[in-house]
Formats: sequence, structure tokens, C-alpha cells
Amino acid sequence: MPCDCRIVDLVCQRHFADQTVLDPAFVYTPVVLGADNPQCFIPEVKKRVSMFTLAINLTTGILSAITAPRMGHLSDRYGRRKLLAIASVGGVVAEATVILCANFPWTFHYNWLLVGAVADGITGSFTAGSVLINSYTSDCTPPSKRGVRIGYLHACLFTGLAFGPLLAGYFVTWTGSLLSVFYVTMGCHIVFIIFVGFVVPESLSIKRQLRAREKHDREQEAKAVDNSTWASIKAANPLAPLKVLYPRGPGTSSRLRINLLALSFTDMILLGAAMSAGTVLLLYSESPETWGWGTLESSRFISAVSMVRVLALLIVLPTINYVFRVRPAAYRRRVSGVSIVESNNGADTVDTWILRFALLSDVTGSLGYLFARNEAVFVMSGMVTSFGGLGSATIQAAITKHVPADQVGQLLGAIGVLHSLARVLGPIAFNTLYYSTVGTFDQAIFVLLSALFGLALVAAFMVKPNVYLEDKYEPVGSSAPSNASTEILAEVAAEEELIPNN
Repeated sequence: MPCDCRIVDLVCQRHFADQTVLDPAFVYTPVVLGADNPQCFIPEVKKRVSMFTLAINLTTGILSAITAPRMGHLSDRYGRRKLLAIASVGGVVAEATVILCANFPWTFHYNWLLVGAVADGITGSFTAGSVLINSYTSDCTPPSKRGVRIGYLHACLFTGLAFGPLLAGYFVTWTGSLLSVFYVTMGCHIVFIIFVGFVVPESLSIKRQLRAREKHDREQEAKAVDNSTWASIKAANPLAPLKVLYPRGPGTSSRLRINLLALSFTDMILLGAAMSAGTVLLLYSESPETWGWGTLESSRFISAVSMVRVLALLIVLPTINYVFRVRPAAYRRRVSGVSIVESNNGADTVDTWILRFALLSDVTGSLGYLFARNEAVFVMSGMVTSFGGLGSATIQAAITKHVPADQVGQLLGAIGVLHSLARVLGPIAFNTLYYSTVGTFDQAIFVLLSALFGLALVAAFMVKPNVYLEDKYEPVGSSAPSNASTEILAEVAAEEELIPNN
């Protein structure tokens, strides 16, 4: 990764500079930013890089855990588009700090990268972007096709993972500077902000936004009655957004709560494993005691696994959806002669079995890693785990089917909290286990991976189809929230003729 290489170079350069201050007679090979610097691969530099990288991940993860759910909830009331643009602003600041630190390393200490991490975390980082994009997709897609559409988004992500490092390598060779990659990345962020902010249409109608604002205002009025200290503490709790995963009141049920908890737990494991296992997987395969892979072999493995995952999302998932959803629905429509109006009626049987199959693939592949004694079995196990990518897309779609449309952002925001926690806790668990067992039982990470996927598979069997939160919305006369302008109300009047009250 270019960013990781840049951090190593900056930390290494500063480390040797500090050594010359302590010992003027100290001599070292100059560090060339963006070049191969074998003198940097010493325990002292590795330790500083490890701690600094952990600080960046913790900063971004903790802040995004606080910000992402609030942005998801806000998007239910004010639309997805503008908040999605805001979520990318932090990426621009983060890339800008990298460029400044690399161009002026003696003016901007590498600790300035933490400023970029703070900006990225405050704007929600990748977590908020994922929440808002999935919410946008849910707004525009009927439940029967939602999993396929989200699968397409995941396929785009893994296509980037497959070809991104390769393209970056060619670009660095062409320009002769690793820093050029960061200029391009910052430019992509800026183009995305402009495109989303001014070109992409809003997915939520004004009517739905006003309805969500009215619900929120009523909830706030109910909370205002309780002015106790305990109520204030609960309101400030950063984990408070998770309460949406355990709904109570009219329209809820114990089965609904079990479904939401099981799906969110499974999703947290899938993301935590994806964010954490990759690094230690490469460390294991590049170890001389195992396969002794170099950068080329590791890159080929990552690209191959990513491409199989992309094919599964682009071909297998749409095919399953067509055979078991689209064709039966078309047959029922022909027989009845009535067009079926789709609504959020919970996960269906197809969702549950796709999820179980995906997790079974993850368990099988992880056990394959554990017992592999040659490279062919190891690579084949990676191919098997690629089909686990069907699970993440299916969960994101299935969980949105459990709530009304005007609560999708809030629900996915709570999922974003779990994603942020997984990004923080996952690497700590996997890296600690690997470094504690390396040289004695290197395969311990695969035992942990198999156990986690096994738990997720058990949770998947607890999910029951056709369970959802019944919408008990009751409009308050013809009034609108106090923050609704005359222009907005005029838009609502126009939409009343076109958009059903859903």
C-alpha cells in the first residue's frame, strides 16, 4: 500500500535524524522517500511504525464510530447526497496532510498525519461513506433486487482491490514518484465531492424527509420531558445508536430483535475478519517457514481471490436472484394479472440461505488455510473464501428490509458503529495473536478465524424470514415540522400527486 510505504519512510527518516542528534558520530544511509530503503527494516523503526499506525487506526475508528451513526440518522431527515459529499471531505484533508509531510518532512512532522486521521474520523471515514451509499441504494431499489445492487457496489470495491495496487505500481513507474498516487487520490476525492454534491439526484423525496423529521421532533419532545442526569448521560453515550438494533414498542417483537442482533453480529464478524485477517494472512504466506512468497506472489494471490469474489458478486448472486426471485414474481404477476407492490417485509428465505452458504464457504476456506501443507491447497482455500463475499452484500440488503424506509439510515448508522469497533478491535486481536504464536503455532490465526465464522454461521441459522418492524406512523394532521420552508412544502404538494405514502 502506498500510504503504508510512505509512513515507513517518514518514520524511518525521523528516527535516523533523532539518532544523529543523540550521537553526532552516527552514520546511516539516507532515506529516499518512495524508494526501496532496506535500512528502515530494523526492529526500532518497525516498532515506531506499528505504534503510529495503531494510533492512526484508533483515531479514525473511534471518531467514525461516533460520527457515522449520526450521519446515517441525519440522512433520513435531510437526504443522503449532501452528507455523502461531506463524508469525503475528510479524505481530501487526509491526503493533503500526507502530501505536505512528504514534500516538507522537516517542516511537517509525521505526527501531522494524525490531523488527517482526525479529519477523516470526524467526517465519518469509510464507515459513513458505506452507510450512506447503502442507504442511497436501498432508497432506489426494491427489496427483491437490493442484495444484487449492493453486491454490485461490493464488486466495485473488490475490483479496486484487485487492480488498484497494479495500477498504482504502473503509475509510480511512469511518473517516477510515489507521491503522484496521493495527488491522484486527492483529485478523485474532489471530483467525487463535486459530482455527488451537484450532479447526483437525491434518493429521498422531500415527503419522506419531512416525515422522518416529524418523527424525530416527536421523539425529542418526549425526551425533553425527562430532564434527569441519567437521561443526559444516556443521550451522550456514543453507543446509544445501537439501541435501534433492539427496538421496543408497537410493531416490534422478540423475533425481530433476534433477527437484527444476529444479522448485525454476523456483519461485524465479516467486516472485522476482512479488515484484520488480510495483513496476518500475507505475513503467514510470506514467512520463510511457510511458502516464502515475495511481493509478486502475494499480489497475484490477492488479485486472484479478489477477482473470484467479483465474479461471485457479478454473476452468481444475480443468477440466484433471477432464478429464485424475479422469475417466480413474474409468474405470479402473469397468473394473478395484478402488479405486485414490494415493501420491506423482512429477509426472505433466499436471503437466509445465501447467507448460510456464504458463511459455510468462509468456514471451509478458513479450515483449508489451517490444514494446508502446500501452496495449491492454500490458494484453493482462498478461492473458497471468496464466495463468502456473497454474505456481506446479502446482510446489508436483508437488514434494511426489517425497518420502514425512513429508518434505514438510522439502522445502517448503528451498523456503522459496529463496523468502526470491528476496525479497531479486529487488528488488535489478530495481530496480537499472530505475534504471540509466530514460530510456535503460526496457524493459530486460522483457528480464531474458523471459530469466528463458525459463530457467525450459528447466528445465521437464528435469522427467520418475513419478520419486520410494522410501521405505526401516524401523521399529525396536515402540519409540518417547524423547520420546513415554504418552498419545501410546495414540493411536497407536488409530490403528493406522484409519490404514494409509504
